[in-house]
Amino acid sequence: MISSNSKLDLKLGYMVIRNTEIRKVHLSEISVLLIESTAVSMTAMLLCELTKRKIKVIFCDETHNPYGEIVPYCGCHDSPAKLRSQIRWTEDSKGNVWAAIVRQKIINQATLLNHYDTDRAAMLFGYAENVEWMDGTNREGHAAKVYFNSLFGITFSRKNGGAINACLNYGYAILLSAINREIVCLGYTTQIGIFHDNTYNQFNLGCDIIEPLRPLVDSLTLKLLPDEFDISCKRSMAAILNTPVMLNGKRMYLNTALPIYVKSVTEALENNDPEMMVFCDYEDTGDETDCIL
Repeated sequence: MISSNSKLDLKLGYMVIRNTEIRKVHLSEISVLLIESTAVSMTAMLLCELTKRKIKVIFCDETHNPYGEIVPYCGCHDSPAKLRSQIRWTEDSKGNVWAAIVRQKIINQATLLNHYDTDRAAMLFGYAENVEWMDGTNREGHAAKVYFNSLFGITFSRKNGGAINACLNYGYAILLSAINREIVCLGYTTQIGIFHDNTYNQFNLGCDIIEPLRPLVDSLTLKLLPDEFDISCKRSMAAILNTPVMLNGKRMYLNTALPIYVKSVTEALENNDPEMMVFCDYEDTGDETDCIL
């Protein structure tokens, strides 16, 4: 995270940060670069190298909220073939995969809620069991209302402002950017989604894939419960990709698990087989020192 007046350039594989002092960070150690201040200048050479190395660059606006990101034109050598395949994803395949994603999202919401309201958590587990093809009965929407009101109070609404919603939005934006990076790395486009189909949304597919991971941001927000969305909240949310998770029986950081998870979703879509998807489990993941980097 770069949060002060700085100049960034490239030298011998290092990103050089020039402000009150000069620091160097090797590009191999960077996964996501968050430019929080609008008083930061970067060289075109650095931007090109960051893009080549598939390092996600996120820019914040004057209010320090994520506003945009760099997405390369081509993520891998066979991007045109992947794009043609993505266009041919069948409605049956998308409906089956979306139902599995929604089901897992509600299960994760219920698992988090179970720590605070066991009765309503049981209600959500029931919703998860009743998810139909393409979530035709909108179990996701029904679960969301119960879930957010239970976590943050009966008057809470995702349509309102306030520090809690600002914290949620910030965390979701960082997580979405990391998912978009993995989509592009696989050669697919972020614009063509499974369920999300907004003409003005450049990241429809990312908005689909992020759903089961949203409770991770919700959980961190619940721990912070900010009265004011300040720099400490932003730093906590910016580190969310370092959260330990379990995937395929192995403990790893979320940033390491994302490529596996995203690839499993695309493979499920290609083969119309939701069973191919592997989801992250972030309950009781143990000591971070055991994580796979």
